[in-house]
Amino acid sequence: MSESSAVAKAAVEAAGGWRRATGIAGAAIGVVAAGAAAGVAIERMTVGRGIRRKARLALDSAGPYGALRGTPGRALADDGTELYYEVDDIDPDAAADLGPRRRRLFGRKAPAPVTVVFSHGYCLGQDSWHFQRAALRGVVRTVHWDQRSHGRSGRSVAQTRDGVPLSIDQLGRDLKAVIDAAAPEGPIVLVGHSMGGMTMMAFAAQYPELVRERVVATAFVGTSSGRLGEVNFGLPVAGVNAVRRVLPGVLKALGQRAELVERGRRATADLFAGIIKRYSFAGRDIDPAVARFAERMIESTPIDVVAEFYPAFTDHDKTEALALFQDMPVLVLAGVQDLVTPSEHSEAIADLLPDAELVLVPDAGHLVILEHPELVTDRLADLLVRAGAVPAGTTVGRYGSTSGTAHPG
Repeated sequence: MSESSAVAKAAVEAAGGWRRATGIAGAAIGVVAAGAAAGVAIERMTVGRGIRRKARLALDSAGPYGALRGTPGRALADDGTELYYEVDDIDPDAAADLGPRRRRLFGRKAPAPVTVVFSHGYCLGQDSWHFQRAALRGVVRTVHWDQRSHGRSGRSVAQTRDGVPLSIDQLGRDLKAVIDAAAPEGPIVLVGHSMGGMTMMAFAAQYPELVRERVVATAFVGTSSGRLGEVNFGLPVAGVNAVRRVLPGVLKALGQRAELVERGRRATADLFAGIIKRYSFAGRDIDPAVARFAERMIESTPIDVVAEFYPAFTDHDKTEALALFQDMPVLVLAGVQDLVTPSEHSEAIADLLPDAELVLVPDAGHLVILEHPELVTDRLADLLVRAGAVPAGTTVGRYGSTSGTAHPG
């Protein structure tokens, strides 16, 4: 029996029968769909479960990640879904320093500050930008929002009420609703990770004039413009073909038995954590508190939400929309060891935007924004300087800082 087969057998036996086994499948498939295909850290099976549970609780209480809050607001999507966002406003002194440069770039009046809008990835939330948000607080006006059915945003009305399949185009319209509510005027910088980058492309395809008039820079982090159906998640060809054949149907079935699956996911938290770590990070020495932070975000996404979103990625193709970003500063950044949206997809984006800055991080996985936050923040800061959003020589805050005024969320 192979090592992986032994782990699977042990997991099913420990779960105690078919119902728990279904939960294990739900956990594994949920993470596959979230960009964490399959593969279990063996050591997770050999350490006492009670000890691991206490360690998770300690990390949850000690880690400050995800604790930053801004001024809350809500936007209404075109189907009635409530979208939650937060605004971190610019420090008045920084705004005064930037005034002359902004007038040169954007005209004599330039009444509104540049707003940087951050869009997060699948099964994550606005808090996934914790490090970049901490570093940029007070330096530039930022908007962080939770995509529909994620974080503090409402469940997707079109799916739950009308049974309309979710599409990346819908997410593009959601971004428009957030911009209308949180940044109705002034220049915009769009920053997106994974699904968030796809959201930006869908936004551009549907609102090209708004992009031409207001978007002054973009950053695509660990994302793709299409052909996601060809990603193998690091699996052998036979394995990934089998997953592609059965996954849509299995996800739909599991989504219809969400309560059962969620119990299974909780019962197999240790397996879940191992899968997440493998498909989120490349380095073995990732801070345990950061790994636990990522785990909390992903495990908080209900399986029926995973099921609703998954089919949309196969249909995603926004290659033509990239042309709308040609005449502005662009950053394309990816981890070379990303198994979810491989770095080749970022290279393909950069090939279509020849003036873009392409940054490939050798020792980084899919969650490069958490694994190498200083590097990501540094490249974003440079992009903001090139876009005129901040003056040259601006020093961003310490990347892990959680200081600043907190607002209830």
